[in-house]
Amino acid sequence: MTIHVNTIVKNEEKWLWYSVASIVDHIDKILLWDTGSTDNTPDIIRELQRKYPDKIFIKEVGDVNPSKFSKIRQQMLSESSCDWVLVLDGDEIWWEDSISKIIEEINRDECDAIVSPFINVIGDIFHYQEEAAGKYRIDGITGNITIRGFRKGIKGLHLSKDYGQEGFVDNSGEFIQESGEVKRKFIDEPFLHLTHLRRSSKDNEVMQRELKLKHELGVPFPKDFYYPEVFFKPKPAIVESPWGVMSKQFKFRAFFETPLRKIKRRIWYGKVGY
Repeated sequence: MTIHVNTIVKNEEKWLWYSVASIVDHIDKILLWDTGSTDNTPDIIRELQRKYPDKIFIKEVGDVNPSKFSKIRQQMLSESSCDWVLVLDGDEIWWEDSISKIIEEINRDECDAIVSPFINVIGDIFHYQEEAAGKYRIDGITGNITIRGFRKGIKGLHLSKDYGQEGFVDNSGEFIQESGEVKRKFIDEPFLHLTHLRRSSKDNEVMQRELKLKHELGVPFPKDFYYPEVFFKPKPAIVESPWGVMSKQFKFRAFFETPLRKIKRRIWYGKVGY
């Protein structure tokens, strides 16, 4: 099975290297498109292409609005001449066992889409968000889960809706995570999701980042927690260390906001029946 990765980024200098490097040895090609980054992301993309010239294919598409973002993702899907597509964001980092399990399932050729669990990191790399915060539901299971791989040959496969609500649908118009025509397979190996951490030195200039950078005191990882292997491999000097800790200012604000977030979750999930 040929596997292509679709990655669209903007101002992802903090984690992009680790994200791409965590899976690049397991796939055939990564389409890595930048949408107007103003931090070190373009330099890191070029470093990745120099290191993996036969696998990284880059394009600068310029700044995009929500509607154009979806069109860009559709274009990327159309340019992926492969059997399977993996969607990788610049804040998602995989363990070797996790990505290997996905590749194994793909090569079994018994499903159309793969559902992966993820761990939401919060505050800093040493803490994670409680599982109760997971709000995604697929096949009756609710939690931190998502579809990150799917067969390119799903009938009528295309992107629907604008950024923020976008998703891949089949020829019936149903999202592939809901369609009865799409055979889904759950795996039990997670990836690290770092969307709630600082992702760029330009974060304060991007309003969207403020929506995702949550001030919350997470649960400490165990002292023997095994982080993704890519964190311990050589990296260019331009790439930041992953081992920063949350600031005192962050802790102070999070101390007051965390209880409110937890109460809000209980109330909201009760209303929607979770």
